[in-house]
Amino acid sequence: MQRSFTNILTEEVAATAAFYQGILGFEPRFSADWFVNLADPDNPALELGILKQSSEIVPARAQRAPAGVILTFVVDDCDAVYEKALAQNANIVEAPREMPYGQRRMILRDPAGTFVDISSPSA
Repeated sequence: MQRSFTNILTEEVAATAAFYQGILGFEPRFSADWFVNLADPDNPALELGILKQSSEIVPARAQRAPAGVILTFVVDDCDAVYEKALAQNANIVEAPREMPYGQRRMILRDPAGTFVDISSPSA
């Protein structure tokens, strides 16, 4: 295997890419009106694709609202990301809280409606 990354399907490609850039610090590696490839600047192997849902390259069955998916990002400080989310007026589903499995977690929804779990190890 050479690479692996998740593509988020959305009609709001630019807004969805901006969400992940602002919240998690991803940087664009490729950008077009139908697709943006983002990568973590410190670990370029961590990639995320933002793909226009109605693009001809997306199978017709996938051109619906996302369901059954939660993207998880483990970060050093969940509360610092929460502050960024507040500053961006992100759709915060659950504020940070301690979880019984030893992590601090919050849940957001990105502009495409995808649930995003931001977690960090508990102190």
